Amino acid sequence: MRFRSWLLESGAEKCHAEQDGRVCRDLFNCCDGIQFYVEPALASRAMWSADEIAGLCYLHYRTRLPKQGKPDPNREWTSLAAVVKVESAAQTEGLVSPGNLQVTKEVVAMGTGTKCIGQNKMRKTGDILNDSHAEIVARRSFQRYLLHQLWLAASRQQCIFSPGTETGKWKLKPNVVFIFFSSHTPCGDASIFPISEPENQLSKLVTGGHAGGQSAECRSNHNHLCAEDKRKSGKMASNHILKRMKTYDGGCFSIITEDLAVQHESVKLQGNTSQKSCERSAEMQTANKETGLVRPKLVDVHRTGAKCVPGELGDARTPGLGYHSVGLLRVKPGRGDRTCSMSCSDKLARWNVLGCQGALLMHFLQYPVYLSAVIVGKCPYSQEAMRRAVIERCQHISSLPDGFLTQEVKLLQSDLQFEHSHQAIQEVQTNSKTKLVPCSAAISWSAVPEQPLDVTSDGFRQGTTKKGIGSHQSRSKICKVELFHQFQKLVTSISREDLPDTLRMKTLKTYWDYKEAALNYQEAWRVLRSQALLGWVKNAKEYLHFT
Repeated sequence: MRFRSWLLESGAEKCHAEQDGRVCRDLFNCCDGIQFYVEPALASRAMWSADEIAGLCYLHYRTRLPKQGKPDPNREWTSLAAVVKVESAAQTEGLVSPGNLQVTKEVVAMGTGTKCIGQNKMRKTGDILNDSHAEIVARRSFQRYLLHQLWLAASRQQCIFSPGTETGKWKLKPNVVFIFFSSHTPCGDASIFPISEPENQLSKLVTGGHAGGQSAECRSNHNHLCAEDKRKSGKMASNHILKRMKTYDGGCFSIITEDLAVQHESVKLQGNTSQKSCERSAEMQTANKETGLVRPKLVDVHRTGAKCVPGELGDARTPGLGYHSVGLLRVKPGRGDRTCSMSCSDKLARWNVLGCQGALLMHFLQYPVYLSAVIVGKCPYSQEAMRRAVIERCQHISSLPDGFLTQEVKLLQSDLQFEHSHQAIQEVQTNSKTKLVPCSAAISWSAVPEQPLDVTSDGFRQGTTKKGIGSHQSRSKICKVELFHQFQKLVTSISREDLPDTLRMKTLKTYWDYKEAALNYQEAWRVLRSQALLGWVKNAKEYLHFT
């Protein structure tokens, strides 16, 4: 069934279609008797802003997280990410407007961190955090929060869920949505966009791997990059398209991007890509006399440390604008050996289709838990690159199972800077000769009653010795095996007749078994991989067969 829904965005009404009220979930009656679904958080955009969400997260970081795990501001920096719950309650019945909504905002999950472990440090017991980038720590902390909320639902206590139409399944209450906040642009594809400077300034092309515009999050591993094939890729897609982008001061300029359709089909054409890029960049540096717009000189692109996955077109690594290819899947750089962790841009794109809950929690959910908005703090940022990385790469997919959809998540930027970001620390330490380094610790915080806080380093609880690795005390509360055990406790607390059909099989034993038994989720993931994220690096089964 399809219907119309109205979103009030910045005072303007926008009509669009969705299915079954999964995104636009609140039902209201208009004066003419027609029913409309309106998503509360978007309908009440006047009642929250990007700066307000950023400020709330920064306040939570300062007041709710201890000093342990935070960077030493004299020499260290880190990245921050969080999930904010926005809950609205209509005071009167009728069409939604900012005037008759009360909105509460609460941080329910938070993470800091910049590190990743290499594949040689991965463990088959599920007791190590492979990826400790802030976005991933925040998302796993969010999963911990969702697990607790499902436990409250199963025990008939106040929570964010209401009963679904299928046995043992729950759905998010229609007045609750979640906003994802990151203090920085996600590493990977979203970090690749042009650096511009005014025409009257002397420009210098950045050469080699030490780019000043490199993504802050991947800069942490820059000095420990794995031995990469240093070939200058001669086989690159030579189809280019000119796109328009907005500069920070509201002007416009054109950029050259690779034709993504050509890239995803892996069509490799011979040609002097570097020369063509230079020719086009010369065109872009010319003022548009017809419109009167002066285009800033494009000096280089912001770099990401994330590497293209095997089998995809590689980066040209030519000086300047042609250094990176865009729209590609990437893995995070390791510290000596390559990682198996996909970039944060890629993971956000995946969550935008499959939801943030993961396979395990999908057993208990009628619909995925989607993000309504992604907000980035003050940092180098491109709306076009974010949209390309998070939304557009997966927008064309079809034949998803019931309950899953390609989201049009709201992408916004705040003007508020994170106090412990690389840029903020650098500004304070301008005259210092001390080299700034990324903080080695990662902090996880969840809105749960027992042990909400977790501080880790190198994938284990901070302070873990070599002798202590493998002990229960060494585990983070958000590592795979710990979340799995919490999930199993939830399953055993529910009587067999009240369990969802997918959890009544007696053969389910391992983490892998339970993940694979979430049939709708796995089918959605298969469709997404086959149609959009073809080169996704999956962990070998041997790393998922723990109990």
